[in-house]
Amino acid sequence: MNTETYLNHPTFGLLFRVCPIGEDRELFTTLYAQRLFFIVTTGEQGLIFEPLTRADARAVIENRLRQLRRTGLAQDHEKLQKIRKQMF
Repeated sequence: MNTETYLNHPTFGLLFRVCPIGEDRELFTTLYAQRLFFIVTTGEQGLIFEPLTRADARAVIENRLRQLRRTGLAQDHEKLQKIRKQMF
């Protein structure tokens, strides 16, 4: 089953989800260039886009990898590890 999630940003176009990073928060990047990163928060006001630098996005992914390792979700950890290697 394919669980890719896409989102349309009003300025930067199509984004795809890299990983969830917390309750109602996910890390997204631009689909084609993978140079712009956003933390997207779902709230009562709708979607909130918080831009991130490439270094900050890498830190967010590494923190998520640590969380997955601690919780024992080996399959999710392996998938995110592959994504991290491709992006950075």
